[in-house]
Amino acid sequence: MATSHYWLIKSEPNVYPYSQLEREGKTSWTGVRNFEARNNIRAMRPGDLALYYHSGEGKEIVGIARVVSEPGPDPTAPREDWAAVDLEPVVALGSPVSLAQVKSTKELAAFQLVTRSRLSVVPVDPAQFRLILKMGKTQLP
Repeated sequence: MATSHYWLIKSEPNVYPYSQLEREGKTSWTGVRNFEARNNIRAMRPGDLALYYHSGEGKEIVGIARVVSEPGPDPTAPREDWAAVDLEPVVALGSPVSLAQVKSTKELAAFQLVTRSRLSVVPVDPAQFRLILKMGKTQLP
């Protein structure tokens, strides 16, 4: 399956860690309350892959998730204009990639995890995605 877009999504590990997504097998990505991040969710398509970043505590990319639904209304905000998608786990990184590693890697200077650090959903350039996989000692199944 050809993936047309890559993303980075953030969750605090004490709220929804990647390991919980692995246990549950699927989740709705809800609760995003920033217009730019909402628009990024609306641009997601089934089959797109997302780097899963533990924000707050941890500050590291720990896994890869796959978008499995078209974007739709966020059920946690009835009658409001927010969006959500469903995600499934793909693979945990063999070695988490820390924010410090990202910031110290010249090829990732334009990575939106750094340049748009306040956003919880950002697009990722395919070359950056591949580099993160390499840094994380991970191959896609």
